[in-house]
Amino acid sequence: MNDRAVPRALVMLLLTAAAVIVLAGIKAIDSIVGPVVLALVLTIAVSPIRSWLTRRRAPGWLVVLVPLSVVLVVLLGMVATLTAAVVQMAVLLPGYAPQFDKLVADAQKWAAGHGIAPQVNKALQSLDPGKIFEFAQGLLSSVLGVVSSLFLVVVLLLAMSLDAPVLSRVMSAAAAERPTLTRALTTFAHKTRRYILVSTIFGLVCAALDVVALYLLQVPLPLLWGVLALITNYIPNIGFVIGLVPPALLGLLAGGVKTMLLVIAAYVLINVVVQSFIQPKFLGDAVGLTTSVTFLSLIIWAMVLGPLGALLAIPLTLLTRALLIDSDPGAKWSAALISGEIPADRPRS
Repeated sequence: MNDRAVPRALVMLLLTAAAVIVLAGIKAIDSIVGPVVLALVLTIAVSPIRSWLTRRRAPGWLVVLVPLSVVLVVLLGMVATLTAAVVQMAVLLPGYAPQFDKLVADAQKWAAGHGIAPQVNKALQSLDPGKIFEFAQGLLSSVLGVVSSLFLVVVLLLAMSLDAPVLSRVMSAAAAERPTLTRALTTFAHKTRRYILVSTIFGLVCAALDVVALYLLQVPLPLLWGVLALITNYIPNIGFVIGLVPPALLGLLAGGVKTMLLVIAAYVLINVVVQSFIQPKFLGDAVGLTTSVTFLSLIIWAMVLGPLGALLAIPLTLLTRALLIDSDPGAKWSAALISGEIPADRPRS
């Protein structure tokens, strides 16, 4: 088939329909796809440790055990921290019911003084102090859901760690016969590692500064919000806003409007300076995606895989690019559209 036999518009419609069908299929088995992709990304993240051990002729069992142990320690430590902190939050939040009632009364008084009492009262009627406890219970249930799927992630990590040395040799052997595909997958792994490394380093910096600021402002559970800030740092574009909402609301309950505004100001100052001015200089071309494509990928993968899709939006998009675009020698202009980089070997006019 060529462009004359099949109109380009029809080709685009068929590709769009195929993409919708594939995404719907992934969404139907998101409980499996999400842990698989997470295990793959974590396995790729520690592959330099595996390569370092291999170059030093370490025993095979050590090449598998050390990277797996590093991933498990980090993963289990983060889950344990979140679980302990959310349990504390479930106990703490119901005690703020009096403060909640006072805030509601102050809002009604302010609205009455400005002549907008009916509108404000209608909005406040939907608020219920009992929802604070329900919110805490919902957070606890979400964490327990993550813990329940953690077993699958650990099993997948073990399987992928065992297969990683073999797959590495297969990729090296396939480079001669499938150079484009091998190069695309290698680039995907390299960009994923660099993205994770840079995001983790600056996420830790932001999280540490956020914890210090929340501690100075006497916002309860600063460690929980620091871990949340680290996790949401992997969500492109809107991650820091998601991490800001819970401590800002708790600051409002614990210290009033002034504390909430100080929390917002501290988060904006820390995250905007680090993520907008410093982090991009180190990240460079690690992602290779335009801002529009990055934001669109966040929406799509969050819709398909839920919160885990938002966390893995960049690696998932890089994998999709490697399989569908970078592995095709004739798709260099498609790659340029999503990366914003004009191919170097373009013909001169």
